[in-house]
Amino acid sequence: MVHTLSRLDARRIAVRAQLLDAARPTDLLTVVRHLGLVQVDLTAAVAPSADLVCWSRLGSSYAPADLDALLDSGSVVEFRGVLRPAEDIALFRADMQDWPGRGPLKEWQVGIREWVEANGACRRDILELLRSEGPMPARELPDTCLVPWRSTGWTNNRNVVRLLDFMESRGEVAVAAREGLGRLWDLADRVYPDDPAVPAEEARRRRDQRRLASLGIARSKGPMCPAEALDAGDAGEPAVVEGVRGTWRVDPAQLGQPFEGRAALLSPLDRLVVDRKRLAELFEFDYQLEMYKPVAQRRWGYWALPILYGDRLVGKLDAAADLRAGMLRVNAVHEDVKFTPAMQAEVDREIADLARMLELELARR
Repeated sequence: MVHTLSRLDARRIAVRAQLLDAARPTDLLTVVRHLGLVQVDLTAAVAPSADLVCWSRLGSSYAPADLDALLDSGSVVEFRGVLRPAEDIALFRADMQDWPGRGPLKEWQVGIREWVEANGACRRDILELLRSEGPMPARELPDTCLVPWRSTGWTNNRNVVRLLDFMESRGEVAVAAREGLGRLWDLADRVYPDDPAVPAEEARRRRDQRRLASLGIARSKGPMCPAEALDAGDAGEPAVVEGVRGTWRVDPAQLGQPFEGRAALLSPLDRLVVDRKRLAELFEFDYQLEMYKPVAQRRWGYWALPILYGDRLVGKLDAAADLRAGMLRVNAVHEDVKFTPAMQAEVDREIADLARMLELELARR
C-alpha cells in the first residue's frame, strides 16, 4: 500500500517525529535516544548546535550542563562527529570490523586502507601511548607517519588528525571528552560499552528504522553523508506527497496522529532542516547557512536560526551571543510571512527563553 499525503500531512509528520510539536518531552536522554544523534558543532555565534537542538525540544527545563552530565556518565558518546546513545555503538561494530567497507572496495577506500597500513607504526605508537597515559588531545600524540596525508583541504599533512579519524572508524579509539574546541582521545574499549556487535545486515536495518522513526518521512535513497545518512532505505512504508515528485518512506506509527504545533527556534544543523532538498520539497522554505558568505551577500545573518511555527517554517532569527557583554543580541527577525500577534508573542517567548538558557541578557534592536 502506498500512502498519499498532502504537504501539510508530511510536514506535521516530520515536526512531530522530531519532537517539535506542542507535546514537549521532559527527559534529555529520552530525547537523544529518540533523535538517534545530535550533531557536534562548536560554532558559538549563538550557542553550540547540540545545545540548541536539545533546548528547542525541552525548552526551559534544559541546561547545557545536563548534556555534559550525560557525556560524563557514558550514557551518551561521540562518534563520527555526532552524539549518540551509548548503546547504539553496537549497531556500528560490524562496520568497524569490516572497515573500510564490504565487498569490492572503491578506489578511494583502497587508498585510505593503504595509507593507514603504510603508517602502521604511528598507529601502534598512538595506541600504546593512550594505553599507558590515558586520554590525550591529538596535538600531544606523536606524528611518526612515514607517508603524509595529502589533501586539497584543511587536513593536508595533518597526519595524526586523519589517522585518529580512521582509527575511530575502525573502533580502536574514541572521543573520551572535549577540552575547549578540541577532542580528548582514548582507547575505544575504555569509552564505549562492551556490547556485542549486531550482525551487519541487521544493524543496517535497525539504523534505517530508527532514523525513519526520528525523521517521520524521508526518501529511501539519498546522498552519502559522512556522519549519518539522510535516507531511510526500506524502513517504514511507501508514500507519495502531493505536489512532490517521487516516492517517500513514512513511519506508519505517525499516520493519522493528531497534531498541535508551537513555536521553536532551530539550529541550522537541526535534523528538521539540515536536509535542504527535503526542506524545500516539504516545507517550501528558502534557507542557506550564510556563515561562509561575505557579509554583504548575507540575507539573514551569519548563523540565522530557522523559526518554526506549528507545521511551517516562517522566518529566520539573526542573533549573536556577546559573551563579553553578557548579551544575546537580536539583530533582526526576518519574517517570511507576516507574523500575527499570537505568532509574535510565541516567538518572543522562545527568544527570551534562549537568552535564559544561555544566561545572557536580551538586547533587541
